[in-house]
Amino acid sequence: MITVLLADDHRIVREGLRRVLEDSNEIKVIAEAADGETAFDEAMEKKPDVAVIDISMPGMDGLEVVTRMSSYCPDIPVLILTMHDEEQYVIRAIEAGAMGYVTKQSAPEQLVEAVKRINAGGRYLTEKASEALALRVIRGNKDQSLTESLSMRELQVLRKLAIGNTNREIATSYNISVKTVDTYRARILKKLNIRNNTE
Repeated sequence: MITVLLADDHRIVREGLRRVLEDSNEIKVIAEAADGETAFDEAMEKKPDVAVIDISMPGMDGLEVVTRMSSYCPDIPVLILTMHDEEQYVIRAIEAGAMGYVTKQSAPEQLVEAVKRINAGGRYLTEKASEALALRVIRGNKDQSLTESLSMRELQVLRKLAIGNTNREIATSYNISVKTVDTYRARILKKLNIRNNTE
């Protein structure tokens, strides 16, 4: 039986994922977390065979969890399961130490297969994630986009700003202060060479 830690900030999503994994009769979810800090603590305490982590969580995001786990418990492989399929997320997840990358749009069988393969010591990438990595290798850094200069948290704040969230809404979403969001926003404007949210 493969033991799994499941981390996603939406309870209904976790319940659905648990059902998909445990219906395989080869996987048992032994721990759940709704935020990054709890995910890391649960991984350290429960020592699951595989950790399935969402990127977008309040407080410490999924990539920070992967980075920390790579340092403190490298024997627990991490599968990123997220709604983001953009190239920069795939690249950053693999660079942080993730052994696999699956989007929430993937078929349930892909999630089960990914957990099994990672548990067996392999890697698992969806077709789109594989293409993103291949393109990066082919291009190198020649065509690096401006958004790739952003940190993961800056990228997350940018996405929230782009869909019209206020600084207060963003602060609440990531469990940080409004002042911290202001700082991220200022860095984003500077790095992207733009003057305001509309641009």
